[in-house]
Amino acid sequence: MNNFVKPTQTVDAQAIPTEAQLLERARGLLPMLMDKAESVEKNRMVSSQTIEAFVDAGFFKILQPKEYGGWEMAPAVFYKVLMELGRGCCSSAWNMMILGIHQWEYGSLPEQACLDAWGADNAVITASSYPPFGKVEEVEGGFNISGTWKTSSGCDHGKWAFLGGLRRDASGQVIDRMSMLVPSSAWVIEDDWHTFGLAGTGSKSLVIKHAFVPYHRAHSLIQYTYSERPANYLYPFNQIFFGAVSALIVGMAQGGIDEYIRQMSVRTNTTDGAGAALSPYVKDRLGNAVVRVRSARARLLQMLAESSEYVERRELVPAFDRVHYMLDIARVGRDCEEAVMLLFKATSARGIYLNNPLQRILRDVIAASNHITQNADDTAGMLGAYLLGQQLPPMLFGLDPVSLND
Repeated sequence: MNNFVKPTQTVDAQAIPTEAQLLERARGLLPMLMDKAESVEKNRMVSSQTIEAFVDAGFFKILQPKEYGGWEMAPAVFYKVLMELGRGCCSSAWNMMILGIHQWEYGSLPEQACLDAWGADNAVITASSYPPFGKVEEVEGGFNISGTWKTSSGCDHGKWAFLGGLRRDASGQVIDRMSMLVPSSAWVIEDDWHTFGLAGTGSKSLVIKHAFVPYHRAHSLIQYTYSERPANYLYPFNQIFFGAVSALIVGMAQGGIDEYIRQMSVRTNTTDGAGAALSPYVKDRLGNAVVRVRSARARLLQMLAESSEYVERRELVPAFDRVHYMLDIARVGRDCEEAVMLLFKATSARGIYLNNPLQRILRDVIAASNHITQNADDTAGMLGAYLLGQQLPPMLFGLDPVSLND
């Protein structure tokens, strides 16, 4: 258990690793992650040993506020670490992405919420399930919640969880989408995670009969307003969370490229025994896969670079940019899925064997690309409507409709 750093203390700047050092740590874990990938899928969850390796590497501190013992680094650092870890084991890296992004979310919460979770141990891990599956009733001092929250990735390792819910007025009209922080004592895990892709993420359901969430442990997922919190936490929630999913998918697709190169470098064809790497089609597919993944990676990092200019000036990211950024993010899944499928089709019959890592990577990328954050169709339509002068509906970029003039 880590010693808790009180809010009045500061983190020694010399103890904070550089981005390059963190990326080197991530690369150093790749052999272990690759070796465990098959067992992770069969066990349908990531081992506590792997999570502990992520903790030891400091990955959970990247986005954690400094006042609670974290390093408060830029989101781009976390994204780049995910891009490396995804090359090793898609499910393990998915757990790191989901469980690690919550450290950033705490930066938007009142001090009391952070102390509730981290008061005894600032290395406590938090899970989540943001879709508003359960029942939420506003009562004096907070919310009563109950129901079943599905797809809580890595929930076996969480001591707390952020759960999504709809806030309604007295007439039952939805007025906000909330994220509510709940301790593990409030839920029971339902083992219902049986999938063809990302099977090792352990994304089971959390069942709650009744739990009370005080106001200080709830925040809006939609409202985007200025606050006095550090600049690192002035980004829109959806942009940072959705972008983290995309960053990991980039890493997963790069893992597919790595595996394709390993296989095709030594493979011979069945007609004349010549090296498969001599085939123009083998080479063409590789080149086209690489450019898709590199383009997705560049787009994500450019999105962060542009929005960082605003928050570093302590300004909110304008709606015009945010609408564009959401499509930059959502398109990543399709680009990376196409890239890995290009490669897989060149493996012929050898690619379909379960002991071929490329088929697992393909299944994982397809599953990840089905995540709601990767809905490029609706997101493209929203951007097009916005640019044509139509209003975006509420509950997407704010509580109220958004137009081009906003």
